[in-house]
Amino acid sequence: MRMPAEKVGVKFLAPLVLAIATGTGLANVHYGAPPPDFQVPTRQGSQPLSALRGKPVVINFWASWCPPCTTELPYFERLKAQYGDRVAVITVDWNEEPATAQQYLRAQHLDLPVVSDRQSRIYSAYSLTEVPDTVVLDAEGNVSYVSVGGLSWDELQTAVDRLLQ
Repeated sequence: MRMPAEKVGVKFLAPLVLAIATGTGLANVHYGAPPPDFQVPTRQGSQPLSALRGKPVVINFWASWCPPCTTELPYFERLKAQYGDRVAVITVDWNEEPATAQQYLRAQHLDLPVVSDRQSRIYSAYSLTEVPDTVVLDAEGNVSYVSVGGLSWDELQTAVDRLLQ
């Protein structure tokens, strides 16, 4: 059974309209609300993202084959060094073998926690269509900043500083 053309158009336009309405550029991620939850590595073992409430959390979505991603990864290392335990930093590697991401980070002398998203489940939950992307959560676990595409150190630092004031 074929769907009428106007229903097909609505089906494909709806996510775009929702992304524009939320202002984040991501249909499933909304300012002032918690993002989709997923498991993250912590010193206490694997925990849900939502368990990190109490301090800002920065989530960076990247891939080793993505030049803008590799350009900005040192910013997240710098963020960890500058803010220490006041901010949690998590990276999510897209569609690569877990060993590939780990080897890449080691080769670049980056000590960042990485979640492998080999099956693109997290990317789908966040409605991502490209990398890099960065989502910053406030201490209550709500989205406060989103960067779709590459970002600068100044953008990242400003997003975090706003939450720590």
